[in-house]
Amino acid sequence: MTYIKQVSEEKDIALAALCDHLRISRSTLYRMFAKESQDNVITSTKKPHNALNSEEKQQILDILHSERFADATPYEVFYTLLDEEQQYVASIRTMYRVLLEAGESSERRNVRNHRDAIKPELIATAPNEVWSWDITKLCSCNRFTYFHLYVILDIYSRYVVGWMIADRECQYLAKSLIEATTKKFGYFQIN
Repeated sequence: MTYIKQVSEEKDIALAALCDHLRISRSTLYRMFAKESQDNVITSTKKPHNALNSEEKQQILDILHSERFADATPYEVFYTLLDEEQQYVASIRTMYRVLLEAGESSERRNVRNHRDAIKPELIATAPNEVWSWDITKLCSCNRFTYFHLYVILDIYSRYVVGWMIADRECQYLAKSLIEATTKKFGYFQIN
């Protein structure tokens, strides 16, 4: 790519014309130039003059680990120290950075662990032992108008035991469908 740039400068030929002749995109050429210039840049490994030393980092960690601030966020620690003691130890971001370096950037407070709720599972070993029902919206020909399909399924056989289409969701319609289906199969009646 540097050769293309050299030829362009020596022979006074436009880069666009060279790219057309070589059948490469100008954007590809400019991207390569940018990459080469980034590779030539020497990154500085010199520490900034205001970087925290290990003693200062340890002082911040000691404050954050103290019994008084054990359950507080660096945000709360920063403003508490400023309000009560007019003491500036480090910025909020610096406190978070020091905690991250120490591997302590996770939740610092005691958080209640929720037990894993046991999901109910209905198991049917024969037809008509367990039924499940649902309501699904069906689009109609008119815009923003839906029909509601009420369906009762037998879990064991996936057989549709009962169904009904209505213009709305209603508990009374669901109750009447369930009653009609249980009567059809000779089961108990709902009160």
